[in-house]
Amino acid sequence: MTIKVALAGAGAFGIKHLDGIKNIKDVEVVSLISRDIEKTKEVADKYGIKHVTTDLADSLKLKEVDAVILCTPTQMHAAQTKACLQAGKHVQVEIPLCDVLKEGEEVVALQKKAGLVAMCGHTRRFNPSHQYVHKKIKVGEFNIQQMDVQTYFFRRTNMNALGQARSWTDHLLWHHAAHTVDLFAYQAGSPIVKANAVQGPIHPVLGIAMDMSIQLKAANGAICTLSLSFNNDGPLGTFFRYIGDTATYLARYDDLFNGKEEKIDVSKVDVSMNGIELQDREFFAAIREGREPNSSLAQVLPCYQVLHQLEQQLNAG
Repeated sequence: MTIKVALAGAGAFGIKHLDGIKNIKDVEVVSLISRDIEKTKEVADKYGIKHVTTDLADSLKLKEVDAVILCTPTQMHAAQTKACLQAGKHVQVEIPLCDVLKEGEEVVALQKKAGLVAMCGHTRRFNPSHQYVHKKIKVGEFNIQQMDVQTYFFRRTNMNALGQARSWTDHLLWHHAAHTVDLFAYQAGSPIVKANAVQGPIHPVLGIAMDMSIQLKAANGAICTLSLSFNNDGPLGTFFRYIGDTATYLARYDDLFNGKEEKIDVSKVDVSMNGIELQDREFFAAIREGREPNSSLAQVLPCYQVLHQLEQQLNAG
């Protein structure tokens, strides 16, 4: 049986999903939704997608659509995820699930009632470099003492990953920190019990902090230090140092090194080296098998509870 998918958001991330789905058997994107109809048609033509619209509601009315992938602006995620679940569609929403905790909690409650597969794009759980470390932890060969993470971009103006101007503002806390807050609890295998944050000045135009520092502690004693910046004019991306009881690992995107900078081969960890494709494979496998996916909304909700707590702390100054 072919799973038929509607994809919302034909920007940089939507295209990553379309490229990943091309490699997955018995999955077909049948509808593409984005706000600029001409650009959307262009992308749809390239990927052979027949139905194009600027309104998610149009796609949700299509009986043939089994599942929806949302790659839309952060501020729309919770409401659109709800709409998909209410329409009886399985849904994968890109990170973050929400930027207001109450909305995220409502979505999780709705998912439980609907019994549909709903997951959030916490890609770090799927990257082979992080999977390699996770497998070591699972078999008891490695335990995290500390994670040291740097998330660095150079973004003085509002641009997407393709360098195109965008209509919404990205957020260090609710988007970029969400990756690491979730990954830390997932890798430590222990809930976060202590969280602290400080931030730099608020940008006069974008209205967000451009620099942030976060400290976390898990119930099992593991700690995490996370530094985030939109001001960094240097190597861009997120760099992870896992300091453990038996080894040190450095993860840079899909590459993994030990503490002596010797490269570790992670090409055989999973069927692909593409984290987005692996994320999508998990989504479709969970639909076929009628089970909860890794990175389900319920699994990632604690991350957003921590972000909410940090936001309150930052707002209190």
